[in-house]
Formats: sequence, structure tokens, C-alpha cells
Amino acid sequence: MKINNKTIFLIILSLSLGLSLNAQEGEVKVSQDSDIDKLLEYKKDIKTSKTYTIQVYNSTDPDKAKREKSNFLNSFGEWKVEIVWNTPNYKVWVGNFATRLEADRAWAKIRKKYMNANVIQPRLD
Repeated sequence: MKINNKTIFLIILSLSLGLSLNAQEGEVKVSQDSDIDKLLEYKKDIKTSKTYTIQVYNSTDPDKAKREKSNFLNSFGEWKVEIVWNTPNYKVWVGNFATRLEADRAWAKIRKKYMNANVIQPRLD
């Protein structure tokens, strides 16, 4: 194979240009208002149609549901607990999880004490 002077010159030129070029360097600083973190926490607590919750108790007696809510809060104080009335049952629901993964992690802890607990995606009317 015969290489002529023009080819050698183009190879040397492309190598020298490739080595002499440098990428631009810079530094980016992001500053955000501290209220953004508060808004993100607030957004987690807002119910949307795609949230998950854990049902730990179901009864027709509102007093039993209140008692179970208190028992749950004594055992697990890290999640929001509410009693929801769906005719004719009072249900104790725990948490307002944005993803199924978050709900499953909480359910893994809760099911040790509440074996009948279920992860649900409630319909919001």
C-alpha cells in the first residue's frame, strides 16, 4: 500500500488539531429558595389520584376503628393515620405514598403487627 505525502500531511494535521482543542470548563451554582423543600413535603401530603395507602383495619363499629387508630399510632407514629367511612364500614388507612415502592416498604414494617394490612390505591371521588 502506497501512502502519499498528502495523506501523511492530513493525518498529522488532524492529530495536531485534535490534541490542541480543549473542551470548555465551567462551574454551575444552583441556589433555590428554602420554601421549595417545604412545598415538596406539602405535595407529598396532598392526595392525588395516583397515591397509595395501607388499610390496616376495617369495622362497622366506629369506636373499634378509633381504638385501632390509637393503637396504631402508639406502635407506629411515623405515618399519617385516618379513619375513612365507606358505607357501612369504617376503615383505618395509613399514609399517603406517592409510589408503590414507598407503600410496600411501609407495608413490610406494618404487616409484622397487622397481618391483614393491604396496600391499596383508593379512588378519590
